[in-house]
Order: sequence, then C-alpha cells, then structure tokens
Amino acid sequence: MAHVVVDKVTKEFPSDSGRLVALQDISFTLEENEFFCVVGPSGCGKTTLLNLLAGFETPTSGVIEVNGEQVTKPGSERAVAFQEYALFPWCTVRENVQFGLNLKGMAKKERDDVASHFIELVGLTGFEERYPHQLSGGMRQRVSIARTLAVEPLLLLMDEPLGALDIQTREYMQGELLRIWEEDTKTVLFVTHDIREAVRLADRVMVMNPRPGSIKEIVSIEVPRPRKATDPEVARIIASISDWLLEDVAQQERRQVLETP
Repeated sequence: MAHVVVDKVTKEFPSDSGRLVALQDISFTLEENEFFCVVGPSGCGKTTLLNLLAGFETPTSGVIEVNGEQVTKPGSERAVAFQEYALFPWCTVRENVQFGLNLKGMAKKERDDVASHFIELVGLTGFEERYPHQLSGGMRQRVSIARTLAVEPLLLLMDEPLGALDIQTREYMQGELLRIWEEDTKTVLFVTHDIREAVRLADRVMVMNPRPGSIKEIVSIEVPRPRKATDPEVARIIASISDWLLEDVAQQERRQVLETP
C-alpha cells in the first residue's frame, strides 16, 4: 500500500522555441488504497505525470515521494500497465505473467503459484497455455494486468489501459478492474480520456488544465459503487467535468484564432 506525495512538480522539455512546459507546479497526494483518476485534454501532461511517478522521467523542479522515499528512478514498488498490452507474443499467458517474477529470481514453484493466483484473479484460469494471438483484446489486457499485479507493486500506474477496447468490452473491463482492485487492493493512479470511466472507477478525479498542465480541480466521488451514468449525482459530476474540459477546448481554439496571422 502506497502513500504518494507530489509536491510543486514542474516538468520542462527542450523544444525548437526554447523550453516546453509540460507540467507546472503540480501538487497532490494519494492515500493508501485510493483509486485516483486523472483526466484532461490531449497534451495536458497526463502521461508525463505518470512517467514521473514511474521514475521514467525526473521533474525539472519539485519532489515526488512514495511512502516517504523520493522517486528518482524506476522501482519494483511501482508498476505500469499501458494501453498497448506489451505482451511477448512467443510466451504463453503463464510465461507472460511470470516475466517480472523471473527478473526477481523467484524459484519456479513459487513463480507457478503466484502466476496461477493472479491468472485466477483476472479470470483467465484455463487459458494459461494460450498465446497472445489466441486471445481477445480484453483477455490480453487481463494478462497485462495480471503480470503487473504479480510483482506485488505498492503503486499501480495505469495509462489508458482500456483505451484500445470496443465500448462494450471496455465497460465490462471497468467492472472487472474494480473487482480485481477490491480483491487485491492497491493504490492506483489511472490516466484516461473517458470522463464516464473516471467517474465510474475513482475515489477522486483530478481534472487538468491544458498545457502547461496544471490542476483545475480534484473532485471526490462519494457515490457508492457500483455506479451508473444514469444515477443523478453521477450524471451531474460527469456533466460538470465535461463542461470544464469543453470550456478549455473553446479557449484554446479562440487563442489559436487570435494568434494566427
């Protein structure tokens, strides 16, 4: 279980015009076992934030801490699930789930036991010897999630993990993801473009402003799970976040018009 502190984090990248500010003065905390979603317009720095938490990038200024330890590089206490399944096509489901366990030097019997547990957790018992090309998109994403959970991270970072799925499979997998999280509780930071998805899943939703990315609002979702978009309070929250983001898009369009020679 992870307690996360992001304190006054700014991230800049070199660009042809000098410096590109991707994130500016970001501060928030994640509580242990919290499911925390991040939404915002394209280019607002959502994935950059996730990469900073993973240790793939370092902040230009500010500090990120997980359980009191500063994040300066990747670590086994943090694991990432990507939109692309990133499975090894030559490996079976079991072998893919065991990949991180092999890197940790775990003995074969223990690897088999751990892999079997997480394969069962994600609902893939009976598919252990199948290869990725023999699985549906939703099943491949389950393998990716099982592989991520198998290394027992304290913090699970998810970058649009359901974005490649069709709408019916995506909604089904949202429910499955909540079931998995409730059975194997982790602190989760989940990046998505889908406002409905964020409100359905999250304890809190962080809404980001356009570049340079900053925090517009952090919304607590106090409606009991399972949630439906037709619930009046859920619908109100979805509409409020949608209005904020549409307003940002409109302002961006107006700025572009004014700046065009």
